[in-house]
Amino acid sequence: MKNYLIIITLCACTTIGYGQVLLKPIPDKTVILTFDDGVSTHATYVAPLLKKYNFDATFFVCEFPPDFEDKKKYMSWEQIKELNEQGFEVANHTWKHTHVNRMSPEECNKGLAYIEDKCKSLGIPKTNSFAYPAYDTDDYIIDLLKERGYIFARVGGSRPYDPEVDHPYLIPSYSTTGTDKERVINAIKEAKDGKIVVLTIHGVPDYAHDWVTTPPELFEEYLKYLSENDYHVLALRDLQEYIKVEYALQNLIPDFSKNLKNSN
Repeated sequence: MKNYLIIITLCACTTIGYGQVLLKPIPDKTVILTFDDGVSTHATYVAPLLKKYNFDATFFVCEFPPDFEDKKKYMSWEQIKELNEQGFEVANHTWKHTHVNRMSPEECNKGLAYIEDKCKSLGIPKTNSFAYPAYDTDDYIIDLLKERGYIFARVGGSRPYDPEVDHPYLIPSYSTTGTDKERVINAIKEAKDGKIVVLTIHGVPDYAHDWVTTPPELFEEYLKYLSENDYHVLALRDLQEYIKVEYALQNLIPDFSKNLKNSN
């Protein structure tokens, strides 16, 4: 009687894979454009240029103190309404751009509600997207965003977004701030192998905060590069086409340690 040794190898997967988090594969060259702070040049320069290239985008708006009423620096609510009417996503950046970790849950809830109510009064649909002011986070925000019906929230971190690993409330992004074109183009090229590149853009230029300016001529170079190289340029809301958001919210673990506060 011969004895046989049968070896069975089991494969343990460490990530939740396609078919669970994803509705369909993420195309290479998928880029999300997001614009922060409601600055004036988003209406006067950025939006017309996006229309020229037929690109979608998300505009995270707030009433930035102390000089929100200075319309050289910031958009009016009428201009914000026009962004929505042009088909762009108008999204929540809190009432006064207060960092999440400097607010209580009650204060943050009030700040989110203010932007929601203001948008509703102008006929702008309730947004499902949120961006953390200055990229700062806090543990309480996960439950609060769920309670208010958000599906995506953007941070910093200077790395691509992996939908199979990154929690939908901690979507990383790269900043376009400054004049280092090579850095930004190299970041854009990371949009491959199931990963998405999200760009955080402030004023073009930024008359309120010149340290986060993206020069207009350089910004158009980025758009030309995206267009000429056949990138899919979307708003954050458009990721619902690819991601099972409810499943991801319930099954992916928020990893705040990856949220490096890095504007570059």
